[in-house]
Amino acid sequence: MEDLLTIGEVARRAGLAASAIRFYESRGLIHAERTSSGQRRFRRDVLRRIACIRIAQRVGLSLEEIVSALAGLPADRAPSPEDWRRLTRGWGERIDQRIALLEALRGGLTSCIGCGCLSLRTCTLSNPGDVAAALGAGPQYLLDE
Repeated sequence: MEDLLTIGEVARRAGLAASAIRFYESRGLIHAERTSSGQRRFRRDVLRRIACIRIAQRVGLSLEEIVSALAGLPADRAPSPEDWRRLTRGWGERIDQRIALLEALRGGLTSCIGCGCLSLRTCTLSNPGDVAAALGAGPQYLLDE
């Protein structure tokens, strides 16, 4: 067990709080061995697994999706390039969807700022299902005579 990392070492190297490491372990995302006194010790490949978790979070995967995705990774070694390709298949589509959503949001902000309505009740950005949204951009209730 002398080549294993303590939870503090893993947390420091991963840039996370120790509580996050314990949380990941409790959800089965990572695994620790225990010393005779019950202290956690992690193999070094856990750092690569944590990097995978953090990337998946940034892609927008839910915790359940991350658990499911990582279940396909080997537990006894760091992911290989082929493991990584298999794991991330489809993530590009997810990123493209997020980009499209953000671009639509940016466009909405621009038009919202341009119309000047600033109404949370009728604004098409904050209330996309509002009836006034079908009438067009701008302060439709004021334009309707």
